[in-house]
Amino acid sequence: MLKIDNLKVNYGGIEAVKGISFDVPDNSIVTLIGANGAGKSTTLRTIAGIVEASGGIITYDGEDILHKKTHEIVGTGITLVPEGRRVFPDLTVLENIKIGAYLRKDDLSDDIAMVYDLFPRLKERNWQLAGTLSGGEQQMLAVARALMAKPKLIMMDEPSLGLAPIVVQGIFDIIKEIHKQGVTILLIEQNANMALKIADMAYVLETGSITMSGTGKELLADERVKKAYLGT
Repeated sequence: MLKIDNLKVNYGGIEAVKGISFDVPDNSIVTLIGANGAGKSTTLRTIAGIVEASGGIITYDGEDILHKKTHEIVGTGITLVPEGRRVFPDLTVLENIKIGAYLRKDDLSDDIAMVYDLFPRLKERNWQLAGTLSGGEQQMLAVARALMAKPKLIMMDEPSLGLAPIVVQGIFDIIKEIHKQGVTILLIEQNANMALKIADMAYVLETGSITMSGTGKELLADERVKKAYLGT
């Protein structure tokens, strides 16, 4: 579905992403793990058209999307759940959800019902301002908003960051449920243990380069990964 080939991204004179290549097969969960500053978020933001690449190719469903604008990339079926959730605090839950469908001209009622089925807590807080929600509820809202674009591929940047362990488990249950519904997922996650457990394929990024790759199970069992990212 998504193919990254020799992607390079520069920030001023710093090469943040150094010619990485990886694939995201249709209906898979792929995760990128690595330390802060490794280039993970930059990679997702470049795929989404937020950051400009300095070289390489990004192909989605056989089409080069490297130089498309962000709204055009959303229109092809890719959405991003950004790090830090980035909900609109002075808008209600429902208004935030509808913003995710800003490119759509069709009726939204069935999809609003769908996200409320997935996130019953958001339905209870339908008219509550997003800025008054808990961190876990804001994360649910960010995912619900992204789903309203009816994506075929959803990218998630650190969905469990700053959340209590019991809430983290709920977020991962939701990720698995979204995947069951046929959505392909590209995941960045600081909780490497949980990310690798659900990933079909995984890549380790270190200072802008991919240093290891394999199935989630393979990297979970790798001694280097255990020492560097799993704390064992």
